[in-house]
Amino acid sequence: MTLSSLSGVRFNEQGLVPVVVQQWDTKEVLMLAWADEEALRRTLTTGRAVFWSRSRAEYWRKGDTSGHVQHVRGARLDCDGDTVLLLVDQIGAACHTGTRTCFDAVDLEPVVAGQAEGDGGAR
Repeated sequence: MTLSSLSGVRFNEQGLVPVVVQQWDTKEVLMLAWADEEALRRTLTTGRAVFWSRSRAEYWRKGDTSGHVQHVRGARLDCDGDTVLLLVDQIGAACHTGTRTCFDAVDLEPVVAGQAEGDGGAR
């Protein structure tokens, strides 16, 4: 993803796009954040992950307060243009709770066709 490819990003009604953040070498999914066009521009030009905080309504550069920096190694736009995959070299924890990833708290048990109570196996 380059600055010129920003024109292909399909932002939602709020002007945001979801950003899936992944460790570049292990492919571990670290977190999900949101970005507007300016946050993506800052990310691509500085080499540091910059996001838009929906709760605080401001930009935040990952690691500025925690020291848990995300150095950008690459960025990709999905086939529909409505999601960004940000490949990073994560320094320290990615999650605000202090864990490596935001996806290690609860395992959701999958419901496999035919095993859900009362569905008769139909999908």
